[in-house]
Amino acid sequence: MTQPDHPRLRSALEGIPSYRPGRPATTTGDAPSYKISSNENPYPPLPSVLDVVRSEAARFNRYPDMFATGLVAAIADRLDVPTGRVATGTGSVGVLQQVVQATAAEGDEVVYAWRSFEAYPIVVQISGARSVQLPLTGTEQHDLDAMAAAVTERTRLVLVCSPNNPTGTAISGADLERFLDRVPRDVVVVIDEAYREFVRDAAVPDAIDVARDRANVVVLRTFSKAYGLAGLRVGFAVAHEPVAAALRKTAVPFGVSSIAQTAATASLAAEDELFERVEALVKERSRVHDALREQGWAQPASEANFVWLRLGERTTEFAAACEAAGVVVRPFAGEGARVTIGETEANDIFLRVAATFSPSAATA
Repeated sequence: MTQPDHPRLRSALEGIPSYRPGRPATTTGDAPSYKISSNENPYPPLPSVLDVVRSEAARFNRYPDMFATGLVAAIADRLDVPTGRVATGTGSVGVLQQVVQATAAEGDEVVYAWRSFEAYPIVVQISGARSVQLPLTGTEQHDLDAMAAAVTERTRLVLVCSPNNPTGTAISGADLERFLDRVPRDVVVVIDEAYREFVRDAAVPDAIDVARDRANVVVLRTFSKAYGLAGLRVGFAVAHEPVAAALRKTAVPFGVSSIAQTAATASLAAEDELFERVEALVKERSRVHDALREQGWAQPASEANFVWLRLGERTTEFAAACEAAGVVVRPFAGEGARVTIGETEANDIFLRVAATFSPSAATA
């Protein structure tokens, strides 16, 4: 029998899409360049958070608390949930992978909207499960009716991103409750709220409240966005005890570093100061949105820290024009571009480029 000349790997990995991070800014000449491609918080860490990080750094020769006991207690207190319902991980995407590992395997199905967070098809395919993608509506919203109808006996998990990455649209409480009523109770529903702190539409619920009496609902949150800890990789899930326990079983041991735990706990204690920054970003988001509408763009209002432009075949051209002007955005070829709300100067550069690509400019 002929022996293979290479290691045997799982067939589920064949053709797996690669996650594409936002490209870094590249400075040319004396002109500054801005990275508004990764939905990062443009503000530097708070001094109070930096102080505790510096102190904790002197002890990183030791393993961290594997169960993040102090951080879990702080999260539970902040959200008014039992500590047994909180599970941590390496960012919300790390916790998402824990959820998929705990729920889906070969032959199972995972339902989600598309386009949505680009990590979804990656973590689903790694598990061996099959992605069932339902197109967004014409207004860039989740088609919840189509998603509910797509649930079958093989469905083990449904992913709902609200606000949705990359379109920024969020789901109302009434629509979400109606959708959850249609999903079988033995199917886990993840509500991915990575951008919850930027939501200002009163019709959009806090999913923690929605999940309190629904045993199959899991809520994902992160410290990467509003809290400005993207480089430390710490996120968490709020779920009922059996699911939360499963997420702890599928977590990478000691995955959340002691520095990340300390910084996240300190950030919760400094929320008043942090949320002043969030409010400034929300105000800037409104300014950018209004300017785009004046230019003739019809993109929906965003409830996240970014805006979405549906550019179709001009997406790559638009991204190149932005980079040439001094800002790096996140293009999705053939579809559109996601643009993070960053420094005022960066937003102004983006708006100048957007004006030359706007529908009104095309017909002028």
